[in-house]
Order: sequence, then structure tokens, then C-alpha cells
Amino acid sequence: MQDKRECYISGFSTNLARHHIYGGGRRQLSDIWGCWVWLRADWHNMADYGVHGKDGHELDMRLKRECQKRFEDLYGHDTFMAVFKKNYLEDESC
Repeated sequence: MQDKRECYISGFSTNLARHHIYGGGRRQLSDIWGCWVWLRADWHNMADYGVHGKDGHELDMRLKRECQKRFEDLYGHDTFMAVFKKNYLEDESC
């Protein structure tokens, strides 16, 4: 998703963590297919608004949708569904 080592949200280049957009059982697939971004620690898991924070659901869904769109531009919808098994674009209000 990125070609620079900087926070995907803020653009900062320090205190970064690698965030796997499709985690859990799909973490390894995220690595294989490049479905991850750099996030500053607060945007990752050090603040409530971070993707892993208690208020981070909207950001999590935003990243999933943006990643799916980028993936599909490169490899197509059928490949995305075969790999990740869920369409995050189906309902934009996820």
C-alpha cells in the first residue's frame, strides 16, 4: 500500500509500527500480498482513536476498504475474494 516509510495517516516518519490490514488468521496473507501500512504508534495502538483502540473501528474499516480497492486495481476482485474471503466494499458503512 505504500512506497515510503511514513505514517499512512499523518505522514510522520518516526515512531512507526507496521499494521497488517487484514489481521488474525489473515495476517500472513497480508504480508504475502502487501496489505499493510506504516502507522505512527498513536494511530496504531497507543491511543483510543488508533486502529486497535476502542474508537478505531471506523479507521480499521477505512483501511480495509482502501486496501481492497488498491488490491483489486492490481489483481482483480475475484483474486481478492479468493484470498481474503470477505468483500469490504459491499457495504461502505461496515
